[in-house]
Amino acid sequence: MERGEWDNQTLLMEFLLPGLGDAHELQTPLFVLCLTIYTVTMVGNMLIIVLVITDPHLHTPMYFFLVNLSSLETCYRYSILPRLLVSFLPGDRTISVQGCMAQFFFFGTFATSECYLLAAMSYDRYLAICKPLHYSGLMNWKVCLQLVTGSWVVGLLISTGITSFIARQRFCGPNAIDHFFCEEAPLLELSCSDTGMIRILIIILSFPDVVFPFLFTLASYVCIIAAILRIPSSIGRHKAFSTCSSHLTMVIVFCGTLIIVYMLPRTVPLRQLNKLFFFHTVLTPLINPLIYSLRNREVKGALER
Repeated sequence: MERGEWDNQTLLMEFLLPGLGDAHELQTPLFVLCLTIYTVTMVGNMLIIVLVITDPHLHTPMYFFLVNLSSLETCYRYSILPRLLVSFLPGDRTISVQGCMAQFFFFGTFATSECYLLAAMSYDRYLAICKPLHYSGLMNWKVCLQLVTGSWVVGLLISTGITSFIARQRFCGPNAIDHFFCEEAPLLELSCSDTGMIRILIIILSFPDVVFPFLFTLASYVCIIAAILRIPSSIGRHKAFSTCSSHLTMVIVFCGTLIIVYMLPRTVPLRQLNKLFFFHTVLTPLINPLIYSLRNREVKGALER
């Protein structure tokens, strides 16, 4: 676009988040449902954090990772759900361009960090099951801290890179983001700049963002399952698998949903389906406290104590 044409464009100062659109009859029940899930999720994750910190029996690498996972889940959903709840209420549904970029940045940081933290947890389970005699030496507190710090740093760097490129776009209208939060694809649709290069960059960064940690986790579980199948007794196999089944459930739900969302073509008929898949931001954090409390004897024991 030429300079004169740029000058004739009015740059947007705020966006409109219509949420689920015209489904007015669903607004109230969805608000109540999401608020209930949000409250239970926050309380459940905070309870796990308090239990692990206060109970010496849970001061192990696995629960150190779990505390960080619960913290990420809390931050990740806090960056999206309050705005989602507002979209179900009547009134102003606008968000400033700066606020939209901030929401996108924090969403990207926490989502990427969680992918890498889940990969680090799969490595922890791999060492515990495949190399039990060397576990304490290989997975010491220094390594745990490095893995957790690395997860946060990678998430921060990737999200900073993508957000900085999107923030340089010129948004001239229309101003309605076809989603319930500031997500990358609907944002770029509103840009009056050339988005070709940034779309290529986002595809490139999606590999270290989601694909690499998912493939690492998948490879870890291939080794874990192979090791479990070599255990002669059925009781031993069941006990070994129970130590990683909760984490495997989290990986399948979280990473699987992200991959489906970002691999689906961005056609108009599939946009509503994309929104439904993004409701994993509401449901996934609820799974974390449930599977780590209802299916975990040590956590239930700490709760009883």
